[in-house]
Amino acid sequence: MFDERGRILTNAHVVAGSSEVSIELQDGRRLRADVLGDDRANDVAVLEPETARGLRAADLATGARPGVGDTVLAIGSPLGLSGTVTSGIVSALDRSVRLGEGGERRPALQTDASINPGNSGGPLVDARGRVIGINTAIATLDQQRGGSIGIGFAIPVADAREAAQAIIDGS
Repeated sequence: MFDERGRILTNAHVVAGSSEVSIELQDGRRLRADVLGDDRANDVAVLEPETARGLRAADLATGARPGVGDTVLAIGSPLGLSGTVTSGIVSALDRSVRLGEGGERRPALQTDASINPGNSGGPLVDARGRVIGINTAIATLDQQRGGSIGIGFAIPVADAREAAQAIIDGS
């Protein structure tokens, strides 16, 4: 969650073509959520769950800028293994990568925390538990099979928040 209304940030490519999705919470509960909209160029989507009861907004590190070498955790469900956490460091800032549709290059955080298919849309958090990015892509040697080679990318949380607010505002 990123706000008090229970709305959730994820990647546009994770929910592509869907108007409604199912969200599995850490405690095993499943909630239905509407896809409020997406920004495919920035690979950001906003979900609104059927209820925000019992949910707590994540602390977003929008005012803090991570540094190279900072410890991070990547949270997600790689290869369908829910609740997986991997650790690493921020290995580069403002790395120019292709995000979303259109092939435009955008600045991203680079990390060596293991990110695999299924981590997309999950948070990249700093050592204080604040969300600093949204896991979105990996570098791979084999485009057919994928798999982590130790270079992953996350959309900086300030950029994701800005794209999400534009979706919410209907821009």
